[in-house]
Amino acid sequence: MHELGTIYYVIDTVEQLMAENQLTKVGSITLQVGEVSGIIPEYLQEFWEYARKKTEHFQETELIIEKLEAVTYCQDCGKTYSTMQYKKICPYCGSGNTFLVTGNEYIIKEIEAM
Repeated sequence: MHELGTIYYVIDTVEQLMAENQLTKVGSITLQVGEVSGIIPEYLQEFWEYARKKTEHFQETELIIEKLEAVTYCQDCGKTYSTMQYKKICPYCGSGNTFLVTGNEYIIKEIEAM
């Protein structure tokens, strides 16, 4: 359950940005989480509720999680497809010469400053 550690990483990062920009309150934080990132969004939300209550600046801050679809690119036929549905083998040409394009991200996309 590395989600708790990632939540504290988000809190630390946002607190640094708040200090740099002389902010006192954050309305929301939007995270983008890829389907194959190994991070479970439901756990993030659960740990956010726990961690934000222990911080000075995030008592009222909402955590918004956007799930990013995992997409794989086939180098042989040049097409993209759903990684979760077809895994590493291209459904169009049967090639294994593929790589992940998106879906492994864990990004702080947006911070709503107040």
